[in-house]
Amino acid sequence: QWGVDYVVVTSVDRDDLPDGGAGHFARTVQMMKALKPELLVECLVSDFRGDLAAVESLANSGLDVYAHNVETVERLQPYVRDRRANYEQSMRVLQHAKETAPDLYTKSSVMLGLGESVDEVKQTMRDMRAAGVDILTLGQYLRPTEHHLSVVEYVPPEQFEAYNEYAMSIGFEYIAAGPLVRSSYRAGEFFLESKLKARKAAST
Repeated sequence: QWGVDYVVVTSVDRDDLPDGGAGHFARTVQMMKALKPELLVECLVSDFRGDLAAVESLANSGLDVYAHNVETVERLQPYVRDRRANYEQSMRVLQHAKETAPDLYTKSSVMLGLGESVDEVKQTMRDMRAAGVDILTLGQYLRPTEHHLSVVEYVPPEQFEAYNEYAMSIGFEYIAAGPLVRSSYRAGEFFLESKLKARKAAST
C-alpha cells in the first residue's frame, strides 16, 4: 500500500538475547519477503558479539544487504566503541556474512573527524575489501552532547572526495563520502536497488 521497494531494518543492541537478536532479524526478513517477494531488505546490525552462527542465520534469511558498521579506524576503536566490540571482530563478521552468502551485498560505515590519519582510513578501506565489503559510507562525526567524544577535526570536502576516489580504485562497488553522509544514505539505497533489481532480472 505504501509503495515501498527498499527497507532498512535496524534495532538497539539486544545483548539480552542469546543470539543478539539475529533470529528476530531473520524472521522479520522472511515475513517481509513472504508478503512482498520483490521487496529489497537491508539489515543494519551489531556484531552479535562475534557469534558467527548468528551471522549465518541472518545472512541465510533471504536478506539483500548485510550492513555492520566498523565505526572508526583500528587505533581508535577502544575510545569510540563499546568495549565488547572491536575492529577484528567486526571485520570477521562482515567476511563471514559474505562467505556464507556470496551474492549478498555487504556494507559498512566509518565516522571521520575523531583524530584518524589519512593512512589509517585507507588501511581500513583495504581491510574492508579484504573482508569482501562491497559498499562503504564515510561521514563526519558530530558530537551529539557534551558527554560524548569531542570532534577533533572537520574533514574538508576535498578530502572526502579523495577518499571516494581511493575507495573506487581498490574495488568498492559503491561509496558515499561526505560531511552529511550517514550509514543509511538514500543515494546508496538507490544504487543498491538498481543493482539488485538488475541482478534478479538477469537470473529470471
